[in-house]
Amino acid sequence: MKISFSTKTVVAMVVAVFFIFYVIGVWWSFEPDEFDITTQVTQDAAGDNVAPVVGYTTTTSLIRVIETMLNKPGGYLSNDAIPPSVFLDNIPAWEFGALEMVRDMALVMRQEFSRSQSQSLENQHLKTAHPQLNIDHTSWAMPSAEGEYKKAIKELYAYRTALTDVGSQNAQFYARADNLRDWLKEVEKRLGSYSQRLSASVGREQMNTDLAGDSVAQQSTSAASSLQMKTSWWKIDDEFYEARGACWALLHFLQAIEIDFNDVLEKKNAKVSVQQIIRELKASQQPVWSPMILNGDGFGFLANHSLVMANYISRANAALIDLNELLSQG
Repeated sequence: MKISFSTKTVVAMVVAVFFIFYVIGVWWSFEPDEFDITTQVTQDAAGDNVAPVVGYTTTTSLIRVIETMLNKPGGYLSNDAIPPSVFLDNIPAWEFGALEMVRDMALVMRQEFSRSQSQSLENQHLKTAHPQLNIDHTSWAMPSAEGEYKKAIKELYAYRTALTDVGSQNAQFYARADNLRDWLKEVEKRLGSYSQRLSASVGREQMNTDLAGDSVAQQSTSAASSLQMKTSWWKIDDEFYEARGACWALLHFLQAIEIDFNDVLEKKNAKVSVQQIIRELKASQQPVWSPMILNGDGFGFLANHSLVMANYISRANAALIDLNELLSQG
């Protein structure tokens, strides 16, 4: 039997396909909600029939952030090569921001939190998980990014289980002020970078301060005394969502740190500082009601979402610096 398609039929089919892709794309572009780390820890500990120990909450937060990134609507999208996810860029940028915070936490857990001193041995589970989290986030085959991240999750579960084994000394988590400061330094650099990149959405001239504070400091090549910073119009929304994803992950990590490092923070009278940082990060997760990221100029008629996000991040970073200084005091 011969089947013929009219031009109207073909057009209708194409429109229907694009509409379906659009609806799926919108659904997949919703950011994950925050989760209650205390509830997650309580449920996991009850399921494993163990009592949460120091480090259990931080490890759980790291696991949950990665799992959420992989299991949200649409799954992990950064390495997808087929429609409709190949046309999406906001959520992949969000995923990369969260992943950067995950990588920093995994590194510090491997090098600092799980080790008593510089000469101590690395935990084998964390030693395996860390490089698995550092695979190219766009890799889609042999191996895929998701596959490596899932392997890292298994290693983190194994590390968490070992922490609760009172009959073994193979896994430890050291909640000390100096360890916490090492992680805060990494976070400060991330937030400082995001603040600068978001502020460049409107374009501005900035003095070159690379060698400030040291009269004999040198750098490899010469640079202009002032720099013109301007984010490409095509990258403004990507920068916004990357910073938003990073803040989402950091928010959960700080909530876990507040629990695991409770005694350290209490001794330094620093819990209120952590709570203030968490409040600023929560503010950065408010719903975006605009259908697109606006880039208004200065005090112009339109809003500038990037500058609003930069404000919250800058305030959080300033509080982080103060917290780090507080922890360094005797």
